[in-house]
Amino acid sequence: MKPFELNAETRTAQGRAENRRLRRQGKVPAIIYGGAGEPVMLSFDHDDLSHHLDNEAFYSHVIKINVPGGKPEEVVLRDLQRHPARPFIQHVDLLRVVAGEALRMNVPLHFIGEDDCPGIKEEGGIATHSMNDVEVECLPRNLPEYIEVDCSALAVNDALHLSDLKLPEGVELVDLMHETDRTVVTIQLPRAALELEEEEAAEAEAAAEEAAAEDEDGGDDSDSDEGEAEASGDDEDKG
Repeated sequence: MKPFELNAETRTAQGRAENRRLRRQGKVPAIIYGGAGEPVMLSFDHDDLSHHLDNEAFYSHVIKINVPGGKPEEVVLRDLQRHPARPFIQHVDLLRVVAGEALRMNVPLHFIGEDDCPGIKEEGGIATHSMNDVEVECLPRNLPEYIEVDCSALAVNDALHLSDLKLPEGVELVDLMHETDRTVVTIQLPRAALELEEEEAAEAEAAAEEAAAEDEDGGDDSDSDEGEAEASGDDEDKG
């Protein structure tokens, strides 16, 4: 897996005033921490960083940080702070990658085969995603860009859980390590279809009850007619 690359500048000043100054210059304050090294304060060009963030894979890839006059560092994105109202990145936390040391990252899920699965194509169901990413634990070299969720065999009311996912070699799901097997996706009928189905079932049940009641009433009339016929026969015999 080839890492992304970012060019950075080191910084020594810190604090809110310094961060505001950097942002006014079109830069994003950042920090690298973790591993055996000391924390390193950096800054990135805002537009360059924003361009990389448009790529989904950037969030779950190893990133190579190039610093002028320094040794490149390999990191992963740990935290990202955005402005609450404007499209600006305010701060970035990066975790240092250590060879041979497992790390935990959130990896996106890619759902495939939904349009062709029986539950949607033949039965008119819809897919409901309970999760869009999963937390994995693995060595940096095994970190996947994404994990596929194959829905091609699902029918209505079928579901896939974490234990159903096919994982790349050397990758474990953190939830399953804690014996938490969560639902990932389900195929269900749309609410309108469910309501129609319930309405039709209620109508069928009412019709069955009505037919049963009519049969019961008809049986009583038959018995009464037979009784009257027998009584008439008795009167004729007496005559």
